[in-house]
Order: sequence, then C-alpha cells, then structure tokens
Amino acid sequence: MAETCTGPHVVVVMGVAGTGKTTIGPLVARALGVPYAEGDDFHPPAGIAKMSAGIPLDDADRAPWLDAIGDWARGRAALGEGGVVSCSALKRAYRDRLRAAAPGVVVFLHLSGQRELIAERMAARKGHFMTSRLLDSQFATLEPLGADEAGIAVDVTPGPEAIAEQAVAALRRL
Repeated sequence: MAETCTGPHVVVVMGVAGTGKTTIGPLVARALGVPYAEGDDFHPPAGIAKMSAGIPLDDADRAPWLDAIGDWARGRAALGEGGVVSCSALKRAYRDRLRAAAPGVVVFLHLSGQRELIAERMAARKGHFMTSRLLDSQFATLEPLGADEAGIAVDVTPGPEAIAEQAVAALRRL
C-alpha cells in the first residue's frame, strides 16, 4: 500500500537531469497555489563546482543538499502550507531522507523519459552546471518510485503545459 500524506503536500519534483524539473515545478506550484523552490539553489558551492567539472556527486556530497531541501519541506509543513521543490531524489534512500524531514507531507512527482530525448534537451540548454556528460551516471543511479511511496510518475514527452496539467490532476487524487 502506498504511503499517504496527512498534511498539505510538499511536492518534490524528481528525475534525472534534463527532465524539466525547473520548468515543470513552477507550473505545478502555480496551479496548486503554493510556493516553488529551486532545488539547485540548495546545493553547496562545492557540489556545484564538482558537477560543473563533470564529476558526479557521491552520497556524502548530497547529504547537506538533501538536508537543506528537507528543512525547507519541514518549514512548509510547520506553516501548515504546501509547496513544490525540485530535487533529483534519484535513490530511495534520498527520498526516505526527505520524507523523514517532513513526515506525512512529502510526495514525489517523478518526471521520466527516454534517455535520447532527455540528452537532446540537455544539449539545447545553455549555462547550466549539470552537463550531459553526467546523464549516464544519473540513469545508473535512478531508483524509480516504489509502489509504497507516495507519488506519481509522468512522462516528459509532451510539452511542459501538458505535463504539468497531467501531474496536477494526478497529485490532486493523492
């Protein structure tokens, strides 16, 4: 049985780099009437430097980033309000850490798609520290949502508005 939420949802928009977390997150937040937080803004400078150099982060590098996002989610829960935040949340252990920070509140929106489509989209974007060289490591690390995890998966093939519309409809049913 999937975990259920007991309070206003804090939606974690998850997926590998290039799936559109930064594009879809604000659209979902606007539709739900809650604030959006960009997960990349929670990365410590050392993590950004590593990724900019094409070096994948390890679990120790990700811990302070996940904790900062968890603190944000806990703060939203303490206010009795929801929110939307982007975070790759590729491993179950990362999602468990986020859920532990705000129990009964966090749900996941997994943006998923074919590697080729995502690589094309990454190649087209400019000025982002996450390069397409890291895409294979992201797919290798990805552990899709388990049946017992509160959340949904949405395919990223359609345009952003269609993705967000599908996601919001499914999130409202959680």
